[in-house]
Amino acid sequence: MTVKEEARLFVMTLLSVPGVAQWRTPTEFDAPGASKEYSSVCANAFLGFLGCGTTPLANNDLGAVVGVYSDTKVVLHGFLRGPDGRILPLDAPNAGSQPGQGTAAYAINDLGVIAGTFQDSSNIYHGFLRYPGGFFETIDAPSPYPGSGAQQGTLVTNVNLEGAVAGSYIDSTGMNHGFVLSRDKKFASFDPTGSVFTYPCEETCLAQDGTVVGFFADSSGTAHGFLREPDGNILTLDAPPALSGLGTVAASINPEGAITGYSVDSGNVAHGFVLIRGSFAMYEDPKASTTTNGAGTAGFSINIVGAITGAYWDASLVAHGFERDVFGNFVSINAPDAGTGAGQGTRPSTNNAWGAVAGWYIDAKGVNHGFIWE
Repeated sequence: MTVKEEARLFVMTLLSVPGVAQWRTPTEFDAPGASKEYSSVCANAFLGFLGCGTTPLANNDLGAVVGVYSDTKVVLHGFLRGPDGRILPLDAPNAGSQPGQGTAAYAINDLGVIAGTFQDSSNIYHGFLRYPGGFFETIDAPSPYPGSGAQQGTLVTNVNLEGAVAGSYIDSTGMNHGFVLSRDKKFASFDPTGSVFTYPCEETCLAQDGTVVGFFADSSGTAHGFLREPDGNILTLDAPPALSGLGTVAASINPEGAITGYSVDSGNVAHGFVLIRGSFAMYEDPKASTTTNGAGTAGFSINIVGAITGAYWDASLVAHGFERDVFGNFVSINAPDAGTGAGQGTRPSTNNAWGAVAGWYIDAKGVNHGFIWE
């Protein structure tokens, strides 16, 4: 047995021991200078995916966390939180400084390379890689791909250990297209057949071999998951029909090729899934509401040993985090200061190889605050 196999076996055993994770309490944090007030400007910035306050988006196996925060002037800044808890702000050199503009750090690999996106003073998006030591490399989809108007440009949301990146670019009509950029800077644009909106998912959606997962929307507005193989072949991923009336989202792929995500049925209830070797296995957190419009269970990240983190929503539409081990056992994750109203609660983002979870909680004002559960 190799050292890697022994480590994997140890982590799988640890995650499967009943009661091991129950005692863990999330450590809450805010980036220095982060606003603690809600604004429609930060709530709708960067395609409306980030929110106001402090929003951790990814953690790596060394315990580093990256994300984004909005300041009191509603400008966005990336951040890097080290394993020791110290937080470093990250601002791309050409990021805009007006409300709703700025920098977002989406992903970090185990070499400390950070992938993200910034919006310039003309509201155009640009991707970036930030290397240890502070050097920023700007990434733009080459001509003729990107548009030149407002709310257009290139968004980088993933980086793998090889330094390849994945994300999307927005053309002059406002349509998103997927892309991968290899370590040697070969750019490949792609759209699944029938797509009117292609979006590689964020943070943990680019495997070491270049496989990328995400979702696309067809002309009827139905979502479908996709898997793009390194040779460019694209597979459509749809959960069982009874559970995917509104669509399927592939949200993460691990180094072993296992995928997690969720489907949304015709009643607008989410159902988690894990996809291994082409076979769907659906799962529900036991505490989730399976009948309330907008509730259910969603998987967001799957680590190398197959543990999944995500969120479930109760009948009051409050979000709660979970981690699900490879044997199907669930542990709830609830930040102590999370709000208890509809649209509030605890929302994990990613889990690393050791089962540590990074994410955010939403308070009673609708403002995000970071947490790490380890």
